[in-house]
Amino acid sequence: MNKNEQLAELLFGGIDKTPEYYEEKYPKRSLPEGAPVTRIGPSPTGFVHLGNLYNAIIGERLAHQNGGTFFLRIEDTDAKREVEGAVELVISAMDFFGIHFDEGASVDGDNGAYGPYRQRLRKEVYQCYAKELVKKGMAYPCFCSEDDLSKMREQQISDKLNFGYYGKWAKCRDLSIDDIKKRIENGDKYVLRFKSNGDENNHVEVYDGIRGMLNVSENYQDFVLLKSDGIPTYHFAHVIDDHLMRTTHVVRGEEWLSTLPIHVQLFDALGFDRPIYCHTAVLMKMDGDTKRKLSKRKDPELGLEYYRSEGYAPRAVWEYLMTVLNSNFEEWRLENPDAPIDDFKFSLDKMSNSGALFDIMKFEDVSREVLLRTPANKIYDEFSDWLKEYDPEFYKLFTRDKNYSEKIIDVGRNGNRPRKDLTSWKQARDFFSFYFPETFKVEDEFPERVSKEDRYKILKQYLTSFNIKDDNSEWFQKIRDITESMGYAVKPKDFKKNPDMYKGSVSDVSGVIRVAITGRTNSPDLWEICQIIGEDEMTRRINLAIAG
Repeated sequence: MNKNEQLAELLFGGIDKTPEYYEEKYPKRSLPEGAPVTRIGPSPTGFVHLGNLYNAIIGERLAHQNGGTFFLRIEDTDAKREVEGAVELVISAMDFFGIHFDEGASVDGDNGAYGPYRQRLRKEVYQCYAKELVKKGMAYPCFCSEDDLSKMREQQISDKLNFGYYGKWAKCRDLSIDDIKKRIENGDKYVLRFKSNGDENNHVEVYDGIRGMLNVSENYQDFVLLKSDGIPTYHFAHVIDDHLMRTTHVVRGEEWLSTLPIHVQLFDALGFDRPIYCHTAVLMKMDGDTKRKLSKRKDPELGLEYYRSEGYAPRAVWEYLMTVLNSNFEEWRLENPDAPIDDFKFSLDKMSNSGALFDIMKFEDVSREVLLRTPANKIYDEFSDWLKEYDPEFYKLFTRDKNYSEKIIDVGRNGNRPRKDLTSWKQARDFFSFYFPETFKVEDEFPERVSKEDRYKILKQYLTSFNIKDDNSEWFQKIRDITESMGYAVKPKDFKKNPDMYKGSVSDVSGVIRVAITGRTNSPDLWEICQIIGEDEMTRRINLAIAG
């Protein structure tokens, strides 16, 4: 037994599985030729953000549109950052936004033949491959303390050198077996480092599915594979997992580009086929005249819980993110306004490799378009579900008469110029409030050009002339008659031309009636609103306005 084999047994004597065992346990997947296998690997920190969803959509589309497999892996090697219940939060958030996994971690455990899908449960798998690297002379224990490493960095900075653990600075690289045994017997803590044969002056080519061919500096650092508790670093764990889970495309943020040399070096050293890395652009937003990264501290829209609590439909979030992800999506949507989003063929080729700009105003425009295309009965169901959780009192009002609520949803949504009144469920709750006697209130001022005396006269004449059986044109003609009798211009343009001849125009007169009935200066078609709320409720509101 040579030195490396002795060292492997010393460090990992309790590991009896071999790489061949795991290669057989996790064979290549039985999928069509070229079918992608993708995943997301969030850490259970308790914060599920837009970037998680952004990358999940890419992975889901790549796999499911091409006959592949998409799975969820929980990357929980950093126990210090783990938050209780965070795994369930990740799974719940992805499910809410319509991200469906073929296999992986679930609330009830694992689902699939390539698990465990939680890295802390795969400790023996990583140690098996760590043992193999030690056997090959490609890994060694490092006993340097934090104080040792700190002093090393200070010296490197003083000497204006690249700092890190490499070359002459790698003090534990060539320790003898006896030295290692002695230190272990003394209870000295150690990590396992990769013994890199890289050269800082060399470059390697790596193909990126979004950015094309990259020319990156070769890794020359002896980076950590296993921490002192035997748990792997992200670098080591994801390489082992993505190989054994047969991942073909690794979708992740561009912040990982700097560690790409480490990862490809590991794949090559272990004799694994490299996956195609797809480094996505960081999500940016405009801050004044400059762009900056979305911030957890500054931007609530970064967290997925924001969209849930505000009541944005998940498909609206999907639709907007697709406009960010693929440059041809908006053109496709214009040509296919009613097609399900699944019909759009997502492509890595249409992704930007520069900062992806998140525009909350554009997102809200997209949300309005999505809700306009949504049938009233579906809006009723989804809005009711949201109200039940976030506004139980209004839920009772909204659901006591489904037929009534579906009618108010559809007001103004038909015809050649449909209104886009709904943006989110939170906004819809405020928007629909005037339809219900319990939540009706006058929010806006009456038109300035109408005196208080004229206002009362207009409202009294309106009540006297109103007939619930009138159609829209008959109803509006009566408003014109009131307008003329009160000395206001029937045609707004006449008032504009000759403002001294009139008190105002028909828009002022109808504005008085609108504020009295809806409490607002801007609302959908007033005749239709009167038909829905009924004559009794309409009369009650006008009498309140007269009394006020």
